[in-house]
Amino acid sequence: MSRLALAPLPLAGLLRVQRRPLVDERGFFARLFCADELAGAGWAGPIAQINQSYTALQGTVRGMHYQKPPHAEMKLVTCLRGEVWDVAVDLRQGSPTFLQWHAEHLSADNGNALLILPGFAHGFQALTDHAELLYCHSAAYAPAAEAGLNPLDPRLAVAWPLPVGQMSPRDAGQPGMTEEFEGVRL
Repeated sequence: MSRLALAPLPLAGLLRVQRRPLVDERGFFARLFCADELAGAGWAGPIAQINQSYTALQGTVRGMHYQKPPHAEMKLVTCLRGEVWDVAVDLRQGSPTFLQWHAEHLSADNGNALLILPGFAHGFQALTDHAELLYCHSAAYAPAAEAGLNPLDPRLAVAWPLPVGQMSPRDAGQPGMTEEFEGVRL
């Protein structure tokens, strides 16, 4: 029996991963990652990197981050504690949903994850204090390939559910997109 149910989302390449935990009187056991089950969604290799983030205050925004080719990566984002509003923006050149965004409510309670293909920027807003995320990456971090978008860019028009609280100087300092931005060629 599959422990991960993959549900397509409105932007092609984004999937909600619904975990099917085994529950009994002791608690539960849940599969966080399975290469075999995610292969059909495009996960082609091993996990190259696993990262964890902790966000202390509700309203904090992190992102919107991505890596440019040839270091573009697939991400599986899971909330281990608290709740977040997880956002992916389609940056794929020529995509019919170019510059559109989709958000998923991820929480420790709902057990859902967001699977993001290469060519998407990713960020989130903490909906609770003490939010903790786990990220599985298909490619290792490459500083020279790092890129980002300003989470408050009016061209993106992400509708953050809470007033934006803290943001890193790096994220707040990302320039707005210009009309010349053609997207990421994969």
